[in-house]
Amino acid sequence: MVQLLKPTPDWEEHEKPGLPGSPSMPYHTPAVRLAYALVALLVGITGGLGNALVSANLPTIQGQLGLTPSEATWLPAAYVMVNITVNLLVFKFRQQYGMRLFAEIGLALYAAVTVLHLLVGGFGMAVAVRAVSGFAGAAATTLSMLYMLQAAPRAYTGKMVVLGVGIPQLATPLAWLLSPTLLVYGQWHNLYLFEAGLALCSLAAVVMLKLPPGMHIKVFEQRDFITFALMAPGAAMLVAVLAQGYSQWWFDEPWLAWLLIGALVLLGAALYLEHHRENPLIQTRWLATPTMLRFIVGAFLIRFLTSEQTFGAVGFLRALGMGPDQMQPLFAVILVGTVCGIAASSITFSPKTLIPQIIVAIVLFGVAAAIDYGRTSLDRPQDFYFSQFLVAVGGGMFLGPLVLLGITQALKFGANYVITFTVVLSMTQTLGAMTGSALLSTYQLHREQVYSTDLVSQLNPADPLVAQRLQLQAGIYRGTIADPVLRAAQGASLLAQITRREANVRAFNDVFALSGVLALLFLFWSLFVAVRAALRDRRAAAALSPTPAAPVATAVNKA
Repeated sequence: MVQLLKPTPDWEEHEKPGLPGSPSMPYHTPAVRLAYALVALLVGITGGLGNALVSANLPTIQGQLGLTPSEATWLPAAYVMVNITVNLLVFKFRQQYGMRLFAEIGLALYAAVTVLHLLVGGFGMAVAVRAVSGFAGAAATTLSMLYMLQAAPRAYTGKMVVLGVGIPQLATPLAWLLSPTLLVYGQWHNLYLFEAGLALCSLAAVVMLKLPPGMHIKVFEQRDFITFALMAPGAAMLVAVLAQGYSQWWFDEPWLAWLLIGALVLLGAALYLEHHRENPLIQTRWLATPTMLRFIVGAFLIRFLTSEQTFGAVGFLRALGMGPDQMQPLFAVILVGTVCGIAASSITFSPKTLIPQIIVAIVLFGVAAAIDYGRTSLDRPQDFYFSQFLVAVGGGMFLGPLVLLGITQALKFGANYVITFTVVLSMTQTLGAMTGSALLSTYQLHREQVYSTDLVSQLNPADPLVAQRLQLQAGIYRGTIADPVLRAAQGASLLAQITRREANVRAFNDVFALSGVLALLFLFWSLFVAVRAALRDRRAAAALSPTPAAPVATAVNKA
């Protein structure tokens, strides 16, 4: 039996909230609707921009704070660890206490810890800021969607959901656009000062423009916190393995194996407890259905494919010595592409276009990978404009339909299943992105070593062409180094660097090829599943519809 915690207003039918914990949908003037849309934009960007700024400028922050590469990797990992686990309880918290309270706590704590980091500094505080930003980000993402729902009448709910969940995707290109300006007049402090300012602005906006009241019911049970106590550290351990596996190397550190074992044990124990609960937080039986298994695999793979941009193109340009300054115009193109993808998905939204939109996104990922295959060391950011625009359009297009597909499936069974879907969506998107980066970087390093070995084996000083190249490289230092032996050594070192660079270029081309092949296979699988479902629905409709002979038979029986 549902236990109401607050008396509900006398809503009209069109004003009633769709679910407990969701705000009601009263009439707003156009000016108020615009204000809700602007707050949604501000809060959605705030939730991810801080972590995106750190990821975009990680080498700079690492150098200015004096961190090792392994320590620097903990900064974005801390955000993901908290973000992925807090999502376990966000939905129930908003059902019982309201989303605004959760957001106010998260944003206020986020701003306070960020300001404290400006005063204290250090590695520990940097990790704490990222962890708290993950907490605030979980609230901000949901809050962005809820505010965007107030920006249009109820008839446009689907379109507003697409816009609301798409806004946080703008954070990454915005971070790359803003980074050079933020760092030009100072060190890392400017990044965190800007981050704290955004959190305070979002907190003020949420307090000043409140969401309409909703229905609050008692949903928390004691066993929910037992599940959370098992799943939170388990998911955090899994994130730590994916984040540190490449920098520590997968098979060189035994503690990575222990973390992975601990993650499997804790997550397995949590799912076992949930499987045998009367009112589970995670609907394990639903997760094991073929429909949900296909959804999980598909959601994971499509996020994996976006790594063609976050690791492939960016990693390629970084290997050629490009920094945020040089890549700023490229991310302006990516920002425009993301906006176009979100807008196209929202404008063309309908129940019949959800699957086609996702398929179009997969096609765009595959086409972009095919375009990027064959890059050389002469390519520069402007050469990636078209391919990365396509990736950005696909990235902006797929998330809204994916969310709506999952919510539709969950609501067929009841509101409690939305919690399970929220957890599944968060984990597939987060782990898909991290797995993509981890596996592609590992594959790229392996291919780079293979190509380096092959190229170095061809550098025989007795070869006239190699000898001539060594002389040319040594000649570069003729005006600065008088010793011919030392000059020859520097020339050989420079040639080795060029060889390493070319090996990296070839390895990234292999990454683009792998992404293209995965996109092609995923496309074939998606088309197969879609066609099979359409044929099954058509057969079911044909079986339920009366045959032409049915009326005649009925008349004969009556006679």
